[in-house]
Amino acid sequence: MCRLLGVSSSGFYSWQNRDNSQKDEKIRSLNSAITTAHSNSRKTYGAPRVYAELKAAGVKCSKQTVARRMAMLGLKSKVKKRFKKTTDSNHMYQASPNLLNREFNPTVPNVAWVGDITYIWTELEGWLFLATVIDLFSRKVVGWAMSKSLCRDIALDALKMALKRRGGLITPGLMFHSDRGVQYACEDFRNLLKVCKIRQSMSGKGNCWDNAPAESFFHTLKVEHVFEKKFLTIDEAKSSLFEWIEVFYNRERSHSTLGFVSPEEFERRYFEKVS
Repeated sequence: MCRLLGVSSSGFYSWQNRDNSQKDEKIRSLNSAITTAHSNSRKTYGAPRVYAELKAAGVKCSKQTVARRMAMLGLKSKVKKRFKKTTDSNHMYQASPNLLNREFNPTVPNVAWVGDITYIWTELEGWLFLATVIDLFSRKVVGWAMSKSLCRDIALDALKMALKRRGGLITPGLMFHSDRGVQYACEDFRNLLKVCKIRQSMSGKGNCWDNAPAESFFHTLKVEHVFEKKFLTIDEAKSSLFEWIEVFYNRERSHSTLGFVSPEEFERRYFEKVS
């Protein structure tokens, strides 16, 4: 073959080894990029999100290649676990109609917020309850509150934070959707909505799909963060949840619904476009 090609045997073997070396280097480089992207996600991303991160960074590869390399490297997304809800709809307050009607993708910010409450266990001090308010436009957590008890103030405090943060950006006719829990049906919560001219919407009885984005957020929180932790105290849990929500989820974690960018980045691009 060397005589046919008119090259020396040493030159042919040098080219062959160089070609294999370049392939090996590309594989090593891709493995390193995949491992870094997975590690930066706090080891929570699966292949689709890792691929999106690499694509954004200009790394040329396919989604199938990323999935295959992750399997070979033993890199996986967090395993799903179930958790129960905390809704207490056994009360005398009247439920509001479902105005949201599963319209989960508004095209502008501050027209539809969803709220929900979940719980986190601590080894020494028992339950910590977390209430959140999420803007459906960007899936950003715009308000949250934590309490040792499942009190009515927890939902109020989360809403007050959202109102303070969004301020003058709130769109007239803003809708707030939640389940039928007493924290959202009570007079104090309804009065605050009325004062702020916010329309109230509630899920159908026992229908978690009517508030799917809020349920999905808590699922992500539990699977990617809480289930791998062992909080000893309330303060420890509060600090950890604050960091995960404000630093990681809002500002770093890519969201499939948003085209694999973070809620903060999604809003930045929107306001940059309309300004």
